[in-house]
Amino acid sequence: MQVGAGIRRHGWAQLLVLAAALTACGQDAEPEQDAKPSARTSTAGATAVASGAIVGAPGSACALPVSFATVRDWKAEAIDNSAADSGEFGDLALRQGPVTAVCEIDAKPAGNIGFLRVFTGPPGDAAIRSVLAAFVAAEGKVSEAKYTPFRTGGLDGVQVEYLYSSEFLDEPKQESALAVATPEGPVVLHLGGLDTEEHRAMLPALELARRTLRVG
Repeated sequence: MQVGAGIRRHGWAQLLVLAAALTACGQDAEPEQDAKPSARTSTAGATAVASGAIVGAPGSACALPVSFATVRDWKAEAIDNSAADSGEFGDLALRQGPVTAVCEIDAKPAGNIGFLRVFTGPPGDAAIRSVLAAFVAAEGKVSEAKYTPFRTGGLDGVQVEYLYSSEFLDEPKQESALAVATPEGPVVLHLGGLDTEEHRAMLPALELARRTLRVG
């Protein structure tokens, strides 16, 4: 292999090919570095996403029993629970089952139509799956709910995917939520979206939040 000639002819592109070849032969090669931090998800069809702010951390937009990373450019805003007396905050039902909305993270600044919303509830003895099931049931007409347990950051949780139907929708749309138990009570993260296509495009945000969840 005429290394010098190859580099002179093809420049940087040839150098990358050479590095890959040396690695395959068991030679030392420098690993390629990502240009910016990202998180990968196991969800089918999802792509890598860049981390943004840590929601729930001291000084962040929302005071929460947990903290987690958001997707870059998503904007978090605390929800005023005094509005819960009316039961609505825009198109959002503040109380849903055993939990109340406390934080809304808007995907529109990043180019998607939807929200990742955080709900919290009081401490209690209810199993976290029961809390999540009650949350889903309170949404209304849902079907094909599939629950999956997980553990992350020392927290035990359950995630659910389901279809939501409404008279205002042409067809059922996919939604997802997850719940974890904390000493201060249950925390539910819900990901909606304009439709199933938008929801799937935003799924990496829920996966990123789940993988980075921590108490406090």
